[in-house]
Amino acid sequence: MQDLEGQVAWITGAGTGIGESAAIKLAEAGCSVVLSGRRRDVLENVAEHIGNNVTIQPLDVSDSGAVEDVVGKVVQEYGRIDIGVFSAGINVRDRNWNNISIEGWDSVINIDLSGAFYCCQAVLPTMRNQGGGLIMNISSMAAKSVGKLTGPGYTSAKHAMNAMTASLLLEERNNGIRATAVCPGEVATPILDLRPVPVSAEDQARILQSEDLGELILFIAQQPPHVTINEVLITPTWNRFDV
Repeated sequence: MQDLEGQVAWITGAGTGIGESAAIKLAEAGCSVVLSGRRRDVLENVAEHIGNNVTIQPLDVSDSGAVEDVVGKVVQEYGRIDIGVFSAGINVRDRNWNNISIEGWDSVINIDLSGAFYCCQAVLPTMRNQGGGLIMNISSMAAKSVGKLTGPGYTSAKHAMNAMTASLLLEERNNGIRATAVCPGEVATPILDLRPVPVSAEDQARILQSEDLGELILFIAQQPPHVTINEVLITPTWNRFDV
């Protein structure tokens, strides 16, 4: 396993859920972490938990210019970006064909897909110059099938994210740049609050937890540079839809 001491990790969607857990785990492993998200207050809470070697860069990933500005600031401060964990993502309550709006569709695509693309594109020049890097796009099991639960916007964004991640790896792996699509099933994160049908506290306790994804992200990051994990599927053992 690779020692991550001194590496620089940039995490989007770092204020809650998977991004928060990834930031904490990578910091515990010795990384300097940069937290990005739309709400400074929640980022400050995560930074306080981490303590040292953490900075905050508020960001709306759907703004390509803002993404480039943040990457520039990170490189100016640290001189490099070794790990990118792009976890920013949303869904909308009115998400199915009978009620999704153009605005709802655009918001999901602009953050979940375009936002991840902007982040990948922005870090590539730095990673090429330093001779390597690791990108993890936090996708979903919604990328592996089509179902009503997640709706057409989120499903389309995650299918495209997996294809985008695979194409990035195809073109950049010989520059030492690795890319992984992490595809979780249901995770007990705040995104569940926007479900049309609420998920009970009892059910949330039995599905994947943010910490499970943080541990997985740390495991991927600790692989030596000659190892690429192209795609990971991780699901709850208990499937509440089969009950």
